Amino acid sequence: MSGRKQGDSTTLVEGGRRREWRGRLVNVPVERTSTILFDNVDELLGSRPQLGSYRYGLQGTATHWALSEALTELEPGAAGTVLYPTGLAAITTPLLTLLSPGDELLVPDNVYGPTRKFCQTILKRLQVTTRYYDPLVGVGIAELIGDKTRAILLESPGSLTMEVQDVPAICTVARERGIVTLLDNTWATPLLFPAIAAGVDVSILAATKYVGGHADVMLGSATATDQYFERMQTATWDLGLAVSPDDAWLGSRGLRTMAVRLKQHEESALKVAHWLKERPDVGMVLHPALPDCPGHDIWKRDFEGSSGLFSFELKGADKASRAKFVDSLRLFGIGYSWGGYESLVLPVDPVRTVSKAPASNLVRLHIGLEDAGDLIADLESAFDQAGR
Repeated sequence: MSGRKQGDSTTLVEGGRRREWRGRLVNVPVERTSTILFDNVDELLGSRPQLGSYRYGLQGTATHWALSEALTELEPGAAGTVLYPTGLAAITTPLLTLLSPGDELLVPDNVYGPTRKFCQTILKRLQVTTRYYDPLVGVGIAELIGDKTRAILLESPGSLTMEVQDVPAICTVARERGIVTLLDNTWATPLLFPAIAAGVDVSILAATKYVGGHADVMLGSATATDQYFERMQTATWDLGLAVSPDDAWLGSRGLRTMAVRLKQHEESALKVAHWLKERPDVGMVLHPALPDCPGHDIWKRDFEGSSGLFSFELKGADKASRAKFVDSLRLFGIGYSWGGYESLVLPVDPVRTVSKAPASNLVRLHIGLEDAGDLIADLESAFDQAGR
């Protein structure tokens, strides 16, 4: 291609679609199997678990390898991608792999709730200490690193309060100290924030969200540098974790259109966010692309755009009136997850132990692919019905 760098949209379309895996088909087909048959004993005994080599269903088939390879190609500098049955497993399994009893893990105070629970229960039982830090600490993370610190978890933006972390600064400090960094990059995906290139060692996605894109699959991934990839892949197989070929195929299908969908999510979410910002009954609108969102300057410096998830504050509302507002919405489904084509809403109350949330009495919105004008009309009707 005459030395020109291939665009991300082309990588999304072409990634993982090897001719030897798909033949004359456009898509790599679904290969469902548990058992792989060998021609002879020497071939059986000479095989070893590795990506791209048929051995046993646990190690996957071309259906899995196609998705893994495509995700890796989106992260310049990555060695490979491990697939997981959920986004949460893509966070917890690398932590189990890279931490040992007596180690310390640093975690941002705005971390995804189930991740906090995992740290406070399973990691604690395994004698791994978790220390929480202000997500806006930046280069100040150096003062929090102790003799037993072995890993730093990041989540940027935070899934409820949307603070944007200074990921390059934190990763620079961590690399100087020989500490592994893991980033939950689900909000941005590698299209909006190429994490490995920013210094992250392990870039994690809840592929259930924007990769799948259709609210019909549970899936996770962890893309890692050469220093950590093989170790993570081997540990994942040793733990017996595998993704169904049908789910891997759905992930590949969704990946092909992710760039187009993200642009629409971004455009509509910004329209809704700006509209909410003008309402007198709305306090802070926590959208990284808005100037008063904590970490906005870092977002502007490091990110290629924004996605569809953000939160806003209901002024002077108690939980009952907030619930009435949420219940009055018609185009927004009330449910967990996000990143699909449908708009969603949740009342959220951030848990903090070492820092203060930028706002309280929050409502989190995922702006889907519906017409933005219709979503705004639905919100306006809910405000009226809730007596706002």
